[in-house]
Amino acid sequence: MSPAPGRTQLRVVLDTNLYVAAFGHPEGASAQIWLAALARRFQLLVSRAIVIELARVLRGNFLWQEERVQRRLKGLVNVAEIVDSHTTVHTITADPSDNRILECALDGKADLIVSNDRHLLNLKVWEGIPVVAGPDFRRILGIPPR
Repeated sequence: MSPAPGRTQLRVVLDTNLYVAAFGHPEGASAQIWLAALARRFQLLVSRAIVIELARVLRGNFLWQEERVQRRLKGLVNVAEIVDSHTTVHTITADPSDNRILECALDGKADLIVSNDRHLLNLKVWEGIPVVAGPDFRRILGIPPR
């Protein structure tokens, strides 16, 4: 997969589940994607809504202490391009929070959405933006399987 014409890097939106996996398991496969973002191998896109959702999940579902949550969120916003999302999408009714990923991708002019969530993966392509699973994105980046 190549960036859109006129771009040097893929513009990518990661689903919250990838951040949770990467941050919770720093030796795991999803952490390889985060490390590639840190190395600027692609342009990571994130919206305020995604940051808020990630914080909610880390605090509520995984009981992370506030200092740990803030440290990860600061790292994320320092690496990512912050997308000012204006669009409201209602594509996924089974899990409406997944629509925040789509909104960020659309408003951020993403080349790719990466998720391990079946609601997003079932779309395959949305508004011309491919939706791929983490293992497929690692292959795109040339990261060997674990």
